[in-house]
Amino acid sequence: MTDALPAPFIGLKTTIKPEWIDFNGHFNAGYYMVVFDDAVTDWMHFVGLTKAHRAEHDVTTFSVEGHITYERELPEGAPVEIRTQLLGWGPKKIHCINFMHHGTEGWLAATNELMSLHISNATRRSAPMAQSVQDRLALIEASHGALPVPPQAGRVMSVSAVKP
Repeated sequence: MTDALPAPFIGLKTTIKPEWIDFNGHFNAGYYMVVFDDAVTDWMHFVGLTKAHRAEHDVTTFSVEGHITYERELPEGAPVEIRTQLLGWGPKKIHCINFMHHGTEGWLAATNELMSLHISNATRRSAPMAQSVQDRLALIEASHGALPVPPQAGRVMSVSAVKP
């Protein structure tokens, strides 16, 4: 029997840098994406899409859609930890959500829902992932399937019409 996979996956741990703070004294919105994007490297390695795998198979992934929610402000110097939950996948797609937590206090600061496509570098088009990666995603799905779907997943932004 194999060890259970972590659910959610705990990846990147970093600290909010001074250069990420804007003129309002806030962690700048653009840098949330920088941190989430850095976390994708750890997640893809966990999935099996390592640098070596991508080179051997001449493949990569592209982010094709993303959505960030801002839950609570992080101050300069705060430690953060990114946790990732697999929401779904197919032979050419990975749908996940990243959670940015305060690294010592544990509260949720932000989320980043992400859809990634698996791409052939030769054709620059979507292509099925290697069977080994699909098998790994099936194992992750079995582990993450027990987690509740977070309320931030699948949200749609809209402004309701105000009626007089």
